[in-house]
Amino acid sequence: MNRSLIKSLALVAMLVLAISWSSCRKDFDYVISSGNLEFSKDTVFLDTIFTNIGSATYTLKVYNRSNEDILVPFIGLETGQSSSYRLNVDGQAGKEFNDIPLLAKDSLFVFIETTFDVSQTPDTEFLYTESLLFGSTGNQQKVELVTLVKDAIFLYPSTLSNGTKESLVLGLDENGNEIRIEGFFLEPDELQFTKAKPYVIYGYAAVPVGNTLTMDPGARVHFHKESGLLVSSGASLHINGILSEDQEMLENEVIFEGDRLEPAYSDVPGQWGTVWLREGSTDNHISYLTIKNATVGLRVEGDSVLSSPILTLRNSQIFNSTSHNLWAISSYIVAENSILGSAGASSFYGNNGGKYSFTHCTLANYWNNGIRNWPTLALDNFAALSSQPITFNALEHANFINCIIDGSMRLELSLITDSETDFNFSFENCLLKFNDSDNQFANNPLYNLSDTNLYQNLLLNQEADFANPFQNQFQIGTNSAAIDTANPNIAPPLPLDILGTDRGQNPDIGAYENVMEN
Repeated sequence: MNRSLIKSLALVAMLVLAISWSSCRKDFDYVISSGNLEFSKDTVFLDTIFTNIGSATYTLKVYNRSNEDILVPFIGLETGQSSSYRLNVDGQAGKEFNDIPLLAKDSLFVFIETTFDVSQTPDTEFLYTESLLFGSTGNQQKVELVTLVKDAIFLYPSTLSNGTKESLVLGLDENGNEIRIEGFFLEPDELQFTKAKPYVIYGYAAVPVGNTLTMDPGARVHFHKESGLLVSSGASLHINGILSEDQEMLENEVIFEGDRLEPAYSDVPGQWGTVWLREGSTDNHISYLTIKNATVGLRVEGDSVLSSPILTLRNSQIFNSTSHNLWAISSYIVAENSILGSAGASSFYGNNGGKYSFTHCTLANYWNNGIRNWPTLALDNFAALSSQPITFNALEHANFINCIIDGSMRLELSLITDSETDFNFSFENCLLKFNDSDNQFANNPLYNLSDTNLYQNLLLNQEADFANPFQNQFQIGTNSAAIDTANPNIAPPLPLDILGTDRGQNPDIGAYENVMEN
């Protein structure tokens, strides 16, 4: 027998021996767990979810601190297969597992998630708890699972006979084909949102022509991915949030955000689409509304008449949009005591002309979710779409009084105009960040900051002293140049700030009055 054959047979014999030894290892070397497992936490809190919407996945780590390889005879949920929790143990999905090996000084992962139907209970909020069991009777250990499940009113497009979802027609493309988005028209009994239960919207919920959608104080609206609210031509939106008695907005303001309630999603931009006031919508009033984590927070389309405000925005805040927080197109907007915070593009974009009056507003963009190439405030009087010729509309006026325009870039103002079309704007008693250190705009008359017809009582490149601008907290501190520098003689007067604080005889610039002591 030649040497190579002998070596091959020897290797085969060693391999067979190794396989035989390993197959017997569990029987001879594993000991049954005696209840001495350790866990990364004794209770797993799965954060608040809506009924019938799955949670995020949560992790529990299980440790064998002993010097022996052990066998865990059982890992499973207290109510077994009927549980609304789901597990994945060491890569296997299920609700009950038997004889799970765990080597000495090693660990394994248990992944946990849930979906729960709150209609099984009489409450609109239900604390769903259950035990996750490890080991057999006598040596059994427990880890508690806790989830708050909230009931909600779900609004969504119906499924048509051909299997597709109901959709809305937005117009025609350049080839005459309909542009559609998944959505539906609200029914007459759906046109008043209350605070009794939160609302969860799938697709775009549209307000029909001739109707008004009203939202009561304290209403909460959650939008699924790529969903939003659309106000049709001839329709209106009235959001009637109010300030709570303790001067905190959280109870009675109206909030628009995504439908993921876990803390990990609280500041994730772009979770849903937009609130879209379409051309021809009228008499839109918004008070004490927070819009957060949208793609475009609020899109407002105007018409060529602009005889009255399309939108009146008061005591509201929009922040953390992946694009613009407020995008107005040839529109007419009156904004007071409002905050347009950080966004991936502009806090406010006044596009293709229009009329805009901002008083005691804070526009501040400290976007920290990527690169930002847009300034906080951008104004122009044209529209340049790739598929259509450039159009021009007059910027009849864009007046900013007692406003802060600030951000993390050197230049937080962009003014672009066609010289033959009206472009009227002014800043009065405003704190403006525009640090043109390389004199890029030195010869541009739009940025002649000494022209009192355009810039009056301007506080240029001075400290705003925000509380925490990267977290969209724009209250001003004691070092702010905005303190006592606003014009008190404005019409209409705004004696209270966004939190109901009296501005006094020497008001501060911006939406907030400083309340901190020196």
